[in-house]
Amino acid sequence: MSNALSRKFTPSKVGLAIAAPLAAAIFSILISSLAVIASKKSPVDAFKTMWEFGTTAGSLMEVLNTATPYYIAAIAIAVTFRAGLFNIGVEGQLRLGALFSCYIGAMFVLPPVLHVAAVFIVAMTFGGLWAAIAAYLKVKRGVNEVISTIMLNALAGGLSAYLLSKHFALVEEGSNNLQTKQLPASAQIPDLMPLLRKLGVEDQPGGGVYGMFFVAVALGLTFWFVVNRTRFGFELRASGLNPIAARVSGVNSKKMTFIALVISGAIAGLSGLPEVLGQTHSYNLGFRAGIGFSAIAVALLGRNSAGGMAISALLFGFLEVSSRALELIDIAPETYVIMQGSILLSSVVAYEVVRRFRLTLQSKELAKVVQA
Repeated sequence: MSNALSRKFTPSKVGLAIAAPLAAAIFSILISSLAVIASKKSPVDAFKTMWEFGTTAGSLMEVLNTATPYYIAAIAIAVTFRAGLFNIGVEGQLRLGALFSCYIGAMFVLPPVLHVAAVFIVAMTFGGLWAAIAAYLKVKRGVNEVISTIMLNALAGGLSAYLLSKHFALVEEGSNNLQTKQLPASAQIPDLMPLLRKLGVEDQPGGGVYGMFFVAVALGLTFWFVVNRTRFGFELRASGLNPIAARVSGVNSKKMTFIALVISGAIAGLSGLPEVLGQTHSYNLGFRAGIGFSAIAVALLGRNSAGGMAISALLFGFLEVSSRALELIDIAPETYVIMQGSILLSSVVAYEVVRRFRLTLQSKELAKVVQA
């Protein structure tokens, strides 16, 4: 047992495991600092201001609310990454899922748990159906899923705007805001303030943490279990790592491609619900944009692992919320976009360098064994 542990946790392996995130952190801080210096401001003051603002109770709740849809959408993307695919159409899938779940969910009243479940099913159905178009084109026509999902994103944006303005909107007199009918209370998920109060957390002006936070946690655990502990997960990973070997071993690669994209779309449909079930209770023109695109970075930074994506989503949520304080010291809040980009770029480069260095070490060790 001790020999196995010593082989698994050698100084070189531990050093390599630490090197990538450490190098990425240092490099991203340097790039972010240069962006702040370009604004003729002190990076120390900028980071200090962001930390002080972002670590207040109200800001931390907002960080969790911002990170929740990022995490759900990142899981959707990770499903296809594991299968060697790239679902870039999460943005359109979540938008249609949110729109139809609000419109259909407001048509009827059910007991609370059943009503929420029905809204979930509607969101997953329309997200999955939209992804199924790309899946069909990939399997039957050989159309690259990146191209098809990009086109479907544009179509989803136009279709959702058309349906909202012409068919789904409940226009209130004296208001220019187009929105669907409000979801009844039975379809809404209460925030977590009652639980937080018991833990000694005071009420905050921005409200509490979305109840969908627990759904995101459950999805993360389910994703980890399915990918790492089930036959389906093994076949999914096998298809992504080596499609030819997977096909030889009996895995139906076309079937796996179709299933992976549809499941990804269904999960993506859920990522638009934290906002509509926890805050607005309707779909409107101000629906938050860019969740799907940011989630791509979250999935890449998190290395498609449940735990890594959780940390990545929280980091992106923290940057987005805390960057609002930069205006207090005359720095454009959009600087956080540079910070996000630098973190992603640094991580990709650092992990690739470490991966190649690890392969070089393994080749040398193998050469020594062969020579011996």
